[in-house]
Amino acid sequence: MRIGDLAATTGVSTQTLRFYEREGLLSAPSRQSNGYRVYDDEVASRVGFIRAAQSAGLTLADIAGVLTLREDGQAPCSHVHSLLDGKLNEVRVRQQELARLETELVDMLTTSSAVDPATCSERSICNVIPRPLP
Repeated sequence: MRIGDLAATTGVSTQTLRFYEREGLLSAPSRQSNGYRVYDDEVASRVGFIRAAQSAGLTLADIAGVLTLREDGQAPCSHVHSLLDGKLNEVRVRQQELARLETELVDMLTTSSAVDPATCSERSICNVIPRPLP
């Protein structure tokens, strides 16, 4: 199949497919005499895996590592498990950071409803946003 057909089948742009090829995620396809790329049918499955892995938060470098393991004849499942476990920990840390930010924003909004703009000096700029302690 040609690159346009692969793009239509996978929902990935031709530009993205070329990028995956440059990054080594897809093997270089054969070419017709006119220079058009011709992909094997199994490439669509590989692109689907790449997209699903990206949706799970894996980086292209992570995905390349998984694909390399598979190409070397190894089942990459334990490696993928480790990657996903790390990603889950990152998400949980980020959720905690966002919860703290939410509390700070609620506090600032509560403060803003009680602040008299006349009490804001040029030095403090705006009393709604508290200055950190030195």
